[in-house]
Amino acid sequence: MQSLQQKATEWSGVATDDAFAIDETNLFQKLGLQTFIRLSTNFYTRVYDDEEEWFRSIFANSKKEDAIQNQYEFFIQRMGGPALYSQRRGHPALIGRHRPFPVTHQAAERWLHHMQQALDTTAEIDDDSKIKMMNFFRHTAYFLVAGDELKNQNQQVPCKHAAGR
Repeated sequence: MQSLQQKATEWSGVATDDAFAIDETNLFQKLGLQTFIRLSTNFYTRVYDDEEEWFRSIFANSKKEDAIQNQYEFFIQRMGGPALYSQRRGHPALIGRHRPFPVTHQAAERWLHHMQQALDTTAEIDDDSKIKMMNFFRHTAYFLVAGDELKNQNQQVPCKHAAGR
């Protein structure tokens, strides 16, 4: 059985070493707080304005401002900055926090489409950082897809203790 990381690598087409190349440079120090805020604002503006109702509906129960803050705080924490997200919300636990949402291959690709556009239109982010960030985002998106599929399998398969009832 493949691990979630192995599935993420296979489905995303991003090798694990490339996905975690973000750890080779402190992107928070390099890019700064305001760049991460702009990136997340740019991204969620696109998400909330998406022409696809099925995609917008994933975010319907979230306030845009909260989504922006959660994302930039997570990005800052993950990319070398202070643990803003954990201080406010606890451990990121990405699979658990995304559990209520349909994290499908289609949703991941739509999310990545908007993130690529947000990266491309955030002028302060240099090309090398964009590549590292997008590799991390692509791999992580498919890590979440793998986690979602595991969640769905677990919901459909009764445990061995329930089988005898």
